[in-house]
Amino acid sequence: MHLATLHHRALCGQSVLVGNRAQGQERRSRLIAASATAPKRNDQVTLLDYGAGNIRSIKNAIRKLGYSIKEVEHPKDISSAEKLIFPGVGAFGQAMEILKKRDFLNPLKDYILADKPFFGICIGMQVLFEGSEEDGGSEGLGIIPGVVGRFDSANGLQVPHIGWNTMHQRRPSDLLSSVGDKRVYFVHSYRATPNEKNDPWVLATCDYGCEFIAAVNKNNLYATQFHPEKSGALGLKIIDSYLGGGGSSEAQDKNASLGPPGLAKRVIACLDVRANDQGDLVVTKGDQYDVRESAGPSSGNVRNLGKPVELAQRYFEEGADEVTFLNITGFRDFPLGDLPMLEVLKQTSENVFVPLTVGGGIRGFTDANGKKYSALEVAAEYFRSGADKVSIGGDAVIAAEEYIRNDGRMDGQSCIEQISKVYGAQAVVISIDPRRVYVSEPDETQHHTIRTNKIGPKGEEYCWWQCTIKGGREGRDIDVVQLAMISEKLGAGEILLNCIDNDGVGQGFDIELVDLVSNSVSIPVIASSGAGNPAHFTDVFQNTAASAGLAAGIFHRQEVSIDQVKQNMLVNKIPTRL
Repeated sequence: MHLATLHHRALCGQSVLVGNRAQGQERRSRLIAASATAPKRNDQVTLLDYGAGNIRSIKNAIRKLGYSIKEVEHPKDISSAEKLIFPGVGAFGQAMEILKKRDFLNPLKDYILADKPFFGICIGMQVLFEGSEEDGGSEGLGIIPGVVGRFDSANGLQVPHIGWNTMHQRRPSDLLSSVGDKRVYFVHSYRATPNEKNDPWVLATCDYGCEFIAAVNKNNLYATQFHPEKSGALGLKIIDSYLGGGGSSEAQDKNASLGPPGLAKRVIACLDVRANDQGDLVVTKGDQYDVRESAGPSSGNVRNLGKPVELAQRYFEEGADEVTFLNITGFRDFPLGDLPMLEVLKQTSENVFVPLTVGGGIRGFTDANGKKYSALEVAAEYFRSGADKVSIGGDAVIAAEEYIRNDGRMDGQSCIEQISKVYGAQAVVISIDPRRVYVSEPDETQHHTIRTNKIGPKGEEYCWWQCTIKGGREGRDIDVVQLAMISEKLGAGEILLNCIDNDGVGQGFDIELVDLVSNSVSIPVIASSGAGNPAHFTDVFQNTAASAGLAAGIFHRQEVSIDQVKQNMLVNKIPTRL
């Protein structure tokens, strides 16, 4: 074992046996290898893509399992399908409207009522119900009794429900035979609840503020609220079970289910990506956002920590719950012209079956020929390339400033509103880059202040956090609480909370900052910047309402492994996916 690993284990007081870690990594490798070597089959799967969200991941999952794909182009393609999969993310009403416009609605309903093999995912499950309360109400297919409603955030529940959760299976099924008490990936703000009328359909439920329906089945109809294509090797097994392949029995390994049940705290691996001076796309990491080497033979060059596709694959195999790509110079470039970044997403999604987030340059743009592109068009291209969520940085600050100038009026034109309306709040992450500003007394500023335990350079006992843009280079007159709250109102579903002061320091997350923001909004908050050892993740989860912790450099340099972080969480009884 490396001395650095021994040092970190001693530093964090870990008592987990090295053998357990090795067994966990070996188990994940066997599962992934079993999927990669699935025998090729002649069976064809028909895929109903209604045009919203990341459809590339389910395609990659199906192909990885050895099946060919026929995409629905005409209504008759639904009727002639032998096996039909209907995946979807975004808004219920938008999905139904597109199905109607393309004349898919009646053929789809007829197909299901004829008891032909059907598998719906997320929105593909929700549309089976009578309707949804989303966006003022929309009718569904009416196959299953019940109306889809929103999670209630009134009692502090973070909405959307994002992450890896356990399920309660009501009856045995081939589809979920490998799941047991292991976790699958959910991302949604609306849910259907079980009742006496839909009870015969309910295959499994999940708890998040209330009991909701996680999977349904009757005869040849299967549907899940969770995303199997984003649930790792276990998710591939679920898809293969529906398609009739059976998959690998390795997914039934009992060692995979340890610790308390319920929604897990997520561990996210982040890759800061940019072009180096030679034009190659590399993963880099800086100290307080400075990514160039300061000494040695490479002084002045962009720090190169590896190739993004290879690193993302490694993190998936090591157990990362999500992978985030941040194009840290994206604010300078035309995003749709960033072909290398789009190619990175496409290649990564072929073998990485956990959620992918991409940030940098998600905004409206006018190209050199005067052609205008909306933020929605830019985001759509990233979704089509394999992203599940897009992260918006500086443009969120601009949108919040506009919101303040308009006295809280929304016009639907901000990048947040545009993307959220079509793809849902869960697809929009706001990346905030704040820095501390110290004041002697709270009345010196109109911004949200706290009494801090980190005394300022002149003995100041109070501080607020100023939001920045352009990679932290430009401060704005808006604080972190304002930006987070306004972003939520505009339709964002998650906050990625960085900290310029802590970036690259390795002394832990800024607990005061994370606590302030996570208690100011009802959407999930990802803590970022400052993690130096596994105990720092446990600390932020125990002392704040953060839903996830994100790190970059310590994972890239292999100073700390993702498994070490999760084992430390497990010892401290923090729900985690192993």
